[in-house]
Amino acid sequence: MGFPSEMDGCGQFVKYSMFAANFVIFVGGITVFGIGIWTLMDKSFINELLGTNLFMGAVYILIITGALVSLIAFFGCLGAIKEIKCMLLTYFIIILIIFVVMLVGGILGYVFKEKVRYTMEQEMYSSIKFYNEKRNIRRAWDDTQENLQCCGVTSYADWKGNIPDSCCREIEGKKIPCKNFQTQLNIYTDGCLNVTEIFVKDHASILGAAGISVSCLMLFGLAFAFILFKIIE
Repeated sequence: MGFPSEMDGCGQFVKYSMFAANFVIFVGGITVFGIGIWTLMDKSFINELLGTNLFMGAVYILIITGALVSLIAFFGCLGAIKEIKCMLLTYFIIILIIFVVMLVGGILGYVFKEKVRYTMEQEMYSSIKFYNEKRNIRRAWDDTQENLQCCGVTSYADWKGNIPDSCCREIEGKKIPCKNFQTQLNIYTDGCLNVTEIFVKDHASILGAAGISVSCLMLFGLAFAFILFKIIE
């Protein structure tokens, strides 16, 4: 279970390096998990308008793997300090699998970033026709327009005169229906396509960077686990 006498210095260095690497990985996993939950809770209102599940798929992947990474990193620290070979081997295999999955999640975030406008434009034009027929679509449009302060796909003209109240600005702290005005002064002028594209791209970049960064950190954990496994008797 211990190190050979001639390997004490090297072994101790690897052991504590692995402990330090896993502590950083643990913090990284918690960070990715937190970003994923924040995105899921605060930004999921636009999912119906995205035209693809790629974005939310990446979010779910990073939430699950972020939680698992944090848990496994904790056991990696324990395995390093206690010098338990079976725990180190288990840690290595699981971290290798999670590394691949998290890397895929991070890449998905960037892939979605590049194709977001086309898929979203198609879905927005398609779904706006069902605003009065499907409650989930109506809620998605209303939440998007109110949260991002936009209206229609490219402008309020996309509503063809039937402008929903979620397009209306607040006047003196009150939401007044747009139809009560002869002009459109109280209607959000920005279309939701451009606003949402910027919004989603920014968050996809954060998710992608977080996933790929933690994946790179895990390479250090894998390397130290492999070396430590080899030099433990």
